[in-house]
Amino acid sequence: MTMTDTTTGTKKSTKKSTGSTGASRSSTGDAKGVPDNDGTNEVRLRGRLTSAPVVVDLPSGHTLVSFRISVPRGPGSARTTAGVTNQRVDSIPCSAWTASLRRRIAGWRPGDTVEVAGAVCCRFYQAGGATRSRVEVVASSAKIIRRAPAA
Repeated sequence: MTMTDTTTGTKKSTKKSTGSTGASRSSTGDAKGVPDNDGTNEVRLRGRLTSAPVVVDLPSGHTLVSFRISVPRGPGSARTTAGVTNQRVDSIPCSAWTASLRRRIAGWRPGDTVEVAGAVCCRFYQAGGATRSRVEVVASSAKIIRRAPAA
């Protein structure tokens, strides 16, 4: 199987191999089969849209759509160093930059069950005379799994 890294456009092949336990595991490498030990930045989220997507026109002239997805935490991940928390979901900030994704996501409504694939990115910007940063999932694909009932 071949995957394309959305941040670099590099094609990578995925091979199944078995270790000493006989369990199947995947390893990635470039198109020539050279192992990739530099890491991967791939995210897939499936959850509910928390509010209506917002179109944002940046001072740079770029346009994006900003939205949040509420995703359930996995079993055992609700623990903190101080004990147990009651937080069972996380609200993940996301954005879409391509015109086709912006149009598609702008039509979503709160409560829709959606799936977004992309990469975690840190974006720096100026606000109030200070440099700020925002960590978000930048979508490379997005789809509605189930529409919320119309309000």
